[in-house]
Amino acid sequence: MKKREFLKKSALLASSTAIMPSVLLSCKDEKKVTAVPQKRLRTAHIGVGNMGGEDLRDISSHAKVDVTALCDVDANNLAAAKKLHPNAKTYTDYRVMLKEIGDEIDAVIVSTPDHTHAPASMMAMNMSKPVYCQKPLTHYVSEARAMKKLAEEKGLVTQMGIQVHSFYDYKLATLLIQSGIIGKVHTVHAWSPKNWGYDGPVPEGEDPVPETLDWNLWLGTSAERPYKEGVYHPGNWRKLVDYGCGTLGDMGVHIFDTPYNALNLDVPRTIKNECREPNGFGFPEKNIVTYEFPGTEHTAETLKWIWYDGPGAPEMHEDLKLPNTADNTSDKDSSKNKENESVEDKISLDAKIAGQGELPEQGAMFVGEKGRLLLPHFMQLPQKIVDGQYVDISTEIAEVEKANNMGKPIRDYASEGPKHYHQFVDACLGEGETSAPFSYASRLTETILLGVIAGRFPNKTLHWDSANAKFLEEEANVFLEGNYRDF
Repeated sequence: MKKREFLKKSALLASSTAIMPSVLLSCKDEKKVTAVPQKRLRTAHIGVGNMGGEDLRDISSHAKVDVTALCDVDANNLAAAKKLHPNAKTYTDYRVMLKEIGDEIDAVIVSTPDHTHAPASMMAMNMSKPVYCQKPLTHYVSEARAMKKLAEEKGLVTQMGIQVHSFYDYKLATLLIQSGIIGKVHTVHAWSPKNWGYDGPVPEGEDPVPETLDWNLWLGTSAERPYKEGVYHPGNWRKLVDYGCGTLGDMGVHIFDTPYNALNLDVPRTIKNECREPNGFGFPEKNIVTYEFPGTEHTAETLKWIWYDGPGAPEMHEDLKLPNTADNTSDKDSSKNKENESVEDKISLDAKIAGQGELPEQGAMFVGEKGRLLLPHFMQLPQKIVDGQYVDISTEIAEVEKANNMGKPIRDYASEGPKHYHQFVDACLGEGETSAPFSYASRLTETILLGVIAGRFPNKTLHWDSANAKFLEEEANVFLEGNYRDF
């Protein structure tokens, strides 16, 4: 089934229920979001394990939220969430949930694997429900554009789950760049050594599906395939082309976000991915993606953006050399990659390393006409470098803080994390606006996904025609959307 047919079917299913939106009013200006002030917000959560559990925790931490419904294809995840919210109704199929209780919920939170983001979100938005959807917004470029269009047509409150978008240091870096602290920016380098790729063989055979998992519903609109223990659920789906978007779709969205937002970028003109040949199953374990963007008021005539991921990232480059070091290679010792390291430990270690002249493990470097700005990921102040030396920017920071009523940084993820979620809840209740609505998130996601598609054509420059939403290289257009299985 083609994507557009599935979405049409979902819209018809949504319209067949008695829907009484208690939050949103239609508005004459399709791009204007209008919310009706009310006292409480009733939420439905699709996907409540792992990141979905964190989303549930932080949405429900808002004093005006009532968790009304929970949905997950994994009975263990559902039971754990139900224990925390005993009054919520539970479901395994989001379509059944939305059909049955459409008139009892006000907003929907989508925290599934990437391939289910658009199908679930589109059905909810067709029912005029505000949606908070995890990153990356969609699995296909065509879905990102469809979600943006529908949200605008219905005037819906929306937010993509890039929590650090609302953190102090990223907001500060955005304002500093836009103030011209390093002049017009001509190049951005961004990197993460994470490896959400898979270079191994396609697994053979099949294993019994756990009694607690509805494998058909987990597959959803994706192609049918046998279950293999430890390959797909839980967790490893990010590595696989049918379900995730690789490291670009995982860490790339977070690390791209601030430079992309600060420079007011649109989608790129060209994309090239230096990686291994595609195997049709897993994403490459190492990628170097080079984008060229049209210029903006904050950039040179064109902007070059280079993304590095996988073990050893980033590769050595003159733009990445820091003061007091002859070698810009990031420290790769095992102490930086311990899974059980606390956030505080990572912040402390990266700060120490940055101070010694080594690159932070993850981050971005803006290169401008008046110097460079290093932005570690995450919860560290940006640092300015001119002529190979760090420059004190405390005065500039103080001015930006004062002009924008920023206050002082709070470097505690437990208290900072919920801000992005609460912003969505408040906007649904008619109090303020979201900072990462689908109008913004769709462009950022499209940029990310174009880099993913370029991985299908290693070392070949692809040319993107944004106005017509297609590549000039016809063979690449087949990957802009996919067939939806009728499940």
